[in-house]
Amino acid sequence: MSRILIIEDDKTINGLLKSIIEKSGYTVDSAYSGTEGFAKSLQKDYSLILLDLMLPEKSGEDIIKELRRVNTTPVIILSAKGEPHNRVELLRLGADDYITKPFDIDEVLLRIQAVLRRTTQEEIKEIVFHELVIKTDSKRVFVNDRELVCTATEYAILELMMKNPDRIFSKRTLYEVVMGEDYLQEDNTMNVHISNLRRKIAKYTDKKYIETVYGMGYRLIK
Repeated sequence: MSRILIIEDDKTINGLLKSIIEKSGYTVDSAYSGTEGFAKSLQKDYSLILLDLMLPEKSGEDIIKELRRVNTTPVIILSAKGEPHNRVELLRLGADDYITKPFDIDEVLLRIQAVLRRTTQEEIKEIVFHELVIKTDSKRVFVNDRELVCTATEYAILELMMKNPDRIFSKRTLYEVVMGEDYLQEDNTMNVHISNLRRKIAKYTDKKYIETVYGMGYRLIK
């Protein structure tokens, strides 16, 4: 079972993350300062660390710098929008990913899954959902044994949804996880990609696979 350490000084945020992540099947420890968090990070073999940047006693930047001298534990940064950091700086420090506050809890869980899958080298060769089949090694999609020609973004959306068939994805979550960029409220990108996917799938089956959940987002239809 994967063990996750949350280093976040806001007790409300820390408690919320701990509760929800534990419900998803992970073992979770918490730390509320930079000094405590760094000490705990060396005491156990963690699969992942969620790390706030603005911490008392020792900053998140200092923690990740020191951590990278001794181990390669995956780190997801929790970063407030007002903080003067960008993705390149954080990745250069040794972060594996980062999430902007305020965050969507579904996005947090998906990012955790993605980083753990990548760092544990979990190999899933094929994902099947009714008539839809994804070959992950070749990144090819089939519907009723007919190959679906997808863009890289369309493939990423469909793979994400098929790996989480019970989840409703908001436009913001899809955009930030798939595109790796902050979501702009007026952005229509995901609507266009979903529409294109529906149209392409409809060429080979009468089944409607992607449902719009009013006011919430999209999900696969079982």
